[in-house]
Amino acid sequence: MIGLGPGGEAAAGQLAEAGLDVVGIEGRLVGGECPYWGCVPSKMMIRAANLLAETRRVADLAGTASVTPEWRHVARRIREQATDDWDDTVAVDRFVGKGGTFVRGHATIKGPGLVEVDGTAYRARRGIVIATGTRAAVPPIPGLADTPFWTNHEIIEAKDLPESLIVIGGGAIGAELAQVMIRFGVDVTVIEGESRLLPANEPEVGDVLEEVFTAEGMTIHTGQFAERVDHDGQRFTVTMPDGSEITGERLLVATGRRTFLDELGAATIGVDSDARFLETDERQRVADGVWAVGDITGDGLFTHLATRQADIVVADILGCEVEPLNLDALSAVTFTDPEVGAVGLTEAEARDAGLDVAIGFKRVGETARGWLHAAGNDGFIKLVVDAERQVLVGATSVGPAGGEVLGLLALAVHAEIPLSTLRSMIYAYPTFHKGIEDALATFD
Repeated sequence: MIGLGPGGEAAAGQLAEAGLDVVGIEGRLVGGECPYWGCVPSKMMIRAANLLAETRRVADLAGTASVTPEWRHVARRIREQATDDWDDTVAVDRFVGKGGTFVRGHATIKGPGLVEVDGTAYRARRGIVIATGTRAAVPPIPGLADTPFWTNHEIIEAKDLPESLIVIGGGAIGAELAQVMIRFGVDVTVIEGESRLLPANEPEVGDVLEEVFTAEGMTIHTGQFAERVDHDGQRFTVTMPDGSEITGERLLVATGRRTFLDELGAATIGVDSDARFLETDERQRVADGVWAVGDITGDGLFTHLATRQADIVVADILGCEVEPLNLDALSAVTFTDPEVGAVGLTEAEARDAGLDVAIGFKRVGETARGWLHAAGNDGFIKLVVDAERQVLVGATSVGPAGGEVLGLLALAVHAEIPLSTLRSMIYAYPTFHKGIEDALATFD
């Protein structure tokens, strides 16, 4: 097992418990990005920032309240509860306790079934599972590489916050962390080269978030790529295409993730080292005796997908039957305020696929629960329907509980539940998820 991130750790542990001799190789921390620099500590940061925002809304609904942001509480909680101060001893012991053999180091594939770690060779009798994940992608902006910029690692590990922050990248990571920072009193500017924030989502998502972020005091530049980055020892300067300059104490690069197939030695198993991801079949196989799970497959950079892929690999290696993945119903949540939940196809993707598309749309603020909720950021529910088959092929839920409302929508897409069935359901009143019924009623 090369890489013990969420998917690799899950697969290695299950295979070891099944009685196989499993060598788990990890060059960094067992558990991967998610528990140490990704989803877990970042959501702790978001939870704290949202509490600040909710407290500031008290005056609109309930009386008076004051709040003083103190980052030290967040930094301490991350170290004590999330990352164990970036020590993976517990995770290593958990794997070894299941019967696995742990090796610390960076692995290189030397040929079919052969892996080398720091000069020591390991030969697999059954096969190799690759789960090495991704690293932060750093764009080739002139001057950037020579500066002390932050990635998600440095901002998660920060004990003190800067007075100002420039964020290059308005995708999920950049948007989430930018909102945390502004709520803790940091002056934040976001630069996104595409025409809107969260460009992979429905265009209405970017519109909502830009409105919200701007109202919170953030400066947003979309449709512009940074042309140059400089650092004078104290401050960053980002030069824009029109010659204007943006300055800040810190610079966060949040422009996606990249693999490193060349370092891995992928060419020795017949894989193009210049490829962006490892291509797998329905059993997660890359080649005979080689499987891959997690971010390196490019199917979606999500922990929940990696662990499901791990189940597929374990079943295939052990010769068991398993339900194949339904990537047409892959769901994801961006934990901004409002939360952005999405599953399946966007409207544009559905039209590009040649489907006869119908759209249902309802603003959360126009639903009963949204109106009652009052304070907070508005959102919407958007349904993308294959009109010929009368089933949902995609949906987006944006709102105070956007990620939770997504659950029913993800089930509808996954199971291809007929619209007539969704319309006949009895939705509890007044809930956020009842907005789905309201959105269904907007179809022509």
